[in-house]
Amino acid sequence: MNHLRVIVTRPLAQALPWVDALREAGFDAHALPLIDIVTMADPAAVHLAWEHLMGCAMVMFVSANAVQHFFAQQPQEYGWPLSAFAGSTGPGTTAALQQAGVPAACILEPLPGAPFDSESLWARLKARNWHGQRVIIVRGEDGRDWLGEQLREAGAEVEPVAAYRRLAPEPGQAGMALMAAAQADPAGHCWFFTSSEAVGHLRELAPQADWSHSRAL
Repeated sequence: MNHLRVIVTRPLAQALPWVDALREAGFDAHALPLIDIVTMADPAAVHLAWEHLMGCAMVMFVSANAVQHFFAQQPQEYGWPLSAFAGSTGPGTTAALQQAGVPAACILEPLPGAPFDSESLWARLKARNWHGQRVIIVRGEDGRDWLGEQLREAGAEVEPVAAYRRLAPEPGQAGMALMAAAQADPAGHCWFFTSSEAVGHLRELAPQADWSHSRAL
């Protein structure tokens, strides 16, 4: 199948490593980010979270983007407290935490073989005593609150903190040309999606396009 052109739709920072790896494997891969990630205009909530980090039992990060934008706003006077766990949804988030300087012993992620999501992380966390414990969940502006609900039911005090926003992209002339090529030759292209939001943005960018003969992962 390496004759396929693969279109990677992740945010640019995450798309480029996938493009490089796919090209090394012999695929004609291209990045077409269908989600833009930007830091929140007002950093006050993130700065306040850093001030309160010392009293937390856990800071849960929903993605590598959450890690990168949270640590990009780290005040110089604050470091990662060894008393706090860092919750991770999978290897990408864990790698970002380690690159940010969080010790491996502080990171909790789903058990090996489990899906990379909040449900798998909760399967590991739920046996702990969360009553009265403070937890910060670092996420996007419109992130889902499923894990927060589980922690609240277990007695934790949960504070969601938005560290970034997800926006519709502006693909430019090259991106529009790539979309047109994929529509003209659906058998020769494969879309790689990791987000339903990216699918929605594709519809918004090309509302008249017929994708019924296209293929996607």
